[in-house]
Amino acid sequence: MSDIDEFARSGLDAPPRIAILLPCYNEGRAIGKVVGAFRLTLPEATVYVYDNNSTDNTVASARHAGAIVRHETLQGKGNVVRRMFADIDADVYVLADGDDTYDAESSAEMVRLLLENGLDMVTGVRVSQGAEAYRPGHQFGNWALTSLAGTIFGQRISDMLSGYRVFSRRFVKSFPALATGFETETEFTVHALEMRMPIAEVETVYKDRAPGTASKLRTFKDGWRILATILRLVRMERPLQFFGLSGAALAILSLALGVPVVMHFLATGLVPRLPTALLATGCMLLASLSLAVAMILESVSGARKEVKRLAYLRIPPFPYETEDAERSGVGAVEVGVRQV
Repeated sequence: MSDIDEFARSGLDAPPRIAILLPCYNEGRAIGKVVGAFRLTLPEATVYVYDNNSTDNTVASARHAGAIVRHETLQGKGNVVRRMFADIDADVYVLADGDDTYDAESSAEMVRLLLENGLDMVTGVRVSQGAEAYRPGHQFGNWALTSLAGTIFGQRISDMLSGYRVFSRRFVKSFPALATGFETETEFTVHALEMRMPIAEVETVYKDRAPGTASKLRTFKDGWRILATILRLVRMERPLQFFGLSGAALAILSLALGVPVVMHFLATGLVPRLPTALLATGCMLLASLSLAVAMILESVSGARKEVKRLAYLRIPPFPYETEDAERSGVGAVEVGVRQV
């Protein structure tokens, strides 16, 4: 009997419906093993493989392993995630990659943690066991981008770019998926932080890819896209900070240029540097405009957050928050798992 079956016996009317979501592009060498590992770990779950225009035997391998195979023709992981979240109806969603780099056995603990503590997202924090699995350049980029996002949105995530996540139905059905590529993980994190959702992290082994396969992540191109996504989300979610800082910079530049001109005018009555005076005036006008835009967009952002929060609350939680569950003592977090 699995951990989920035991949990279902603790006072719930029915066990949770678990969907394992595996976006794939040319992962024919690994996807069969991945599907088999998840079916062994969570036998009560349904495994879905979404093929993203693969040209190898990904589809045949996934079907042979027992997965339900569907297709998304728009290229990019973000497009696949958007389609999966729209199509699949479940109580718990396990999202992983189809390249056999994530440890399927960790999913049982991640699901248990999410259910027992009423969480909306559990992130698998990668712990590398191979030099090729998590290259130093990728580790540094992940640390830098995670630190940047944490400084802006809150220090509650230590591996922002992990593709191994477990979500509640509330998260999935209220998630505004806008990304098209690997920046979708950044959107997961910011959505959870901005909505102040209950989340947690679990360390999980990160393995080398299967022989003969290559990562689809392009270090520099995708890194810049993730950075651009962070800046876009700052502009959308924190417009007062985004436009306020630019307005403050323009105001300081205006003062630096204009004060000497004004001092010279007060002393002599002359304005010998008219272009500088015009530039200083223009910078101050732009600073004032930036401040006005920041205040307007801050109100719009607040209204958007209220709408997203209402959309989140309209989705009923899985019935683990019942009186029976509370009396049974459900809700403790085991030692070694950090809830954030």
